[in-house]
Amino acid sequence: MSAGPALVWTVVLTFVFLECAVILGLFLPGDSMLITAGVVMASHASGEAQVWALSIGTMIAAIAGNQVGYVIGSRTGHRLVARKNGRYINAKNLQRVTELLRRHGFVAVLIARWIPWVRTLCPTVAGAAGMDHRKFTVASTIGAILWAPVLLLIGYYAGGFLDRVPWLMPIVVATLVIGLIVGTVLGIRHYRQEMAKPAEDFELETVPLNIVDAETRTARG
Repeated sequence: MSAGPALVWTVVLTFVFLECAVILGLFLPGDSMLITAGVVMASHASGEAQVWALSIGTMIAAIAGNQVGYVIGSRTGHRLVARKNGRYINAKNLQRVTELLRRHGFVAVLIARWIPWVRTLCPTVAGAAGMDHRKFTVASTIGAILWAPVLLLIGYYAGGFLDRVPWLMPIVVATLVIGLIVGTVLGIRHYRQEMAKPAEDFELETVPLNIVDAETRTARG
């Protein structure tokens, strides 16, 4: 593996895992990163084999990230920390994710993959609300297959068309990479600003038994 693909692997797997596991992921350009990685892979001779292997890697990273997010949420109990006047980590958004899980359960976890800020908050809220772990795992696994590899392959095959125009490919790749770097820097800055805001507790409301593990709920009283 050359330095280029190795760097792509490192960035992609790290971003996907963080976006699915921890609050920092709210501020990372996950979707655009996957498409950019696919385009970059298209410019390498071993790109096709690399992108298919990376697709499997991103799926595993997304599933693992969601499991970490779920565990973090389950350890908080029904109480999550919001940020007063926060852009994403506020009581309103946490309530919206809770409502989504309450009304749609399994399907909500699938839908969450395609909504950036919901994608990160959903596992934590599901864990805190006591959503049945097996149902969550199945839904998050299906969602992982339908999200990260799909965007990565879209970028790769789009890059294949761009590669037919020699002068255009370097311009597109440079633009996408610069945009990704700028987006990441700004995202980390916004994350620091968000976490510096005053914290406030968010109490999860009771969630119907059709999406909650009854034993977990009974144990919590």
